[in-house]
Amino acid sequence: MTRLSPKRTAQLAGGAVLAAVVVVAAVGATLIDLPGHLQEPIRIAAQPPAAPSVAVCSGPLIAAGRDATQASLLTDDTAQRITAAAGGDVDPVQSLLVPADVAGGTGPALLAAPPSGVDPTDLAAAGAARAAASDLSGFAAEACTRPMMESWLVGGSAATGAGDVVILANPGEVAALVTLAVYGASGEQAPAAGKDIVVPAGTQRIIPLASLARGEEGPVVRVTSAQAPVRASLQTTITRVLNPGGVDQIAALGAPSTDLVIPGVAVAVAASDPGASNTPTILHLLAPGAAGEATVTVGGPDGAVVSSQTLPLSAGVPLTFDLGGLAVGTYSVSVSATTPVTGGVWSTTGFGAGSDFGWFTPAEILRAPTLVAVAEGPSAQLSLVGGAAPQTVTVESLSGGAAREVTLAAGAVARLPVEGGGAYRIVPGEAGVSASVVFAGAGALAGYPVPAGDAAAAAIEVYPR
Repeated sequence: MTRLSPKRTAQLAGGAVLAAVVVVAAVGATLIDLPGHLQEPIRIAAQPPAAPSVAVCSGPLIAAGRDATQASLLTDDTAQRITAAAGGDVDPVQSLLVPADVAGGTGPALLAAPPSGVDPTDLAAAGAARAAASDLSGFAAEACTRPMMESWLVGGSAATGAGDVVILANPGEVAALVTLAVYGASGEQAPAAGKDIVVPAGTQRIIPLASLARGEEGPVVRVTSAQAPVRASLQTTITRVLNPGGVDQIAALGAPSTDLVIPGVAVAVAASDPGASNTPTILHLLAPGAAGEATVTVGGPDGAVVSSQTLPLSAGVPLTFDLGGLAVGTYSVSVSATTPVTGGVWSTTGFGAGSDFGWFTPAEILRAPTLVAVAEGPSAQLSLVGGAAPQTVTVESLSGGAAREVTLAAGAVARLPVEGGGAYRIVPGEAGVSASVVFAGAGALAGYPVPAGDAAAAAIEVYPR
């Protein structure tokens, strides 16, 4: 073994001490804010281990009051037909949650797809149902979406004739504690019926909207969950002089934004048609945090601007705005606001027996290849709105056939017929695209935005301190 002289040992020890001092100084410079020195924070991109992709649906259409001895009893009316697809060679696994508040109910579908190695698997699912009973009729379609810790429900009513319910589903393994806040004509409210709602693991709970916002014609509900995320949705129905006037299922939205795009709003009847009112297409808008203003632009079926108007916004009070008499067709609605907003557009096929209505809500910007499930329904159409720059968007059918390429100018609109019950992949350009699925037929109106896929989730940025 080689022995070191005392002098050489001292030199090495001194060098080690000096190196340690340099390291400590460097770390100190990173961790300590020096006066007059701006230090760029260290950022580490962390990709969590892939988990199964999950999508939850609202379940069967729900009817209330069919038992004269139990007016509040909820029962299933029409089963929801599910369309689902996953990326790669993965087959989605479907199970059912327990409907805690529905007598003898089937429960909503839970779709799951295991990860593909270290990456999450793209999963898309949608559901549709058509009721034709004396107390409930119409067509409903929705995208089945993932649970969230906070979400927003836009649509529905708690006025006379409405029978709307808030649907909360917990697909996890831990009970969730949910709070429902309501924004109405008097601003934000915290109703007693919306506090401390326990949604056990693997179950669905249903809360009547009238118990949260009685008399409100256009409330917006904020859903906040603790302990576990929940998937929130709204079933909305209306009865006019004992005649059912339609039904819809509306999935919850994410956080409010200063820019909203609703790619597809179906107008099935012109305002001048017999039996129609003068306001068949209505925008609901809420600025929950602060007052401001919003510019609302309506794009026609050919992409040309039909109207544009700037509206004042009151903090916490929903705004209802008539979009005017629109001809039959599919429109886009964009909102640019000075404060974060959320909203949706209501349209109807008419106001007599056998009519239906639909709620159309904002879509995310898709920046990566995304799967879309098209529910079974009449005259299904895929509506696309381009981003801030020209691009080419490709739409591929998972059942085969030639891919369709669509060239979109900045903010331009495209409409593509698609097959109900089918699945597609949207490949956007660099500018991104917003998309929705729209249905319109005799006594049937519905639509839903295309959510971003799980595989497109970005890495989490960690700032060590």
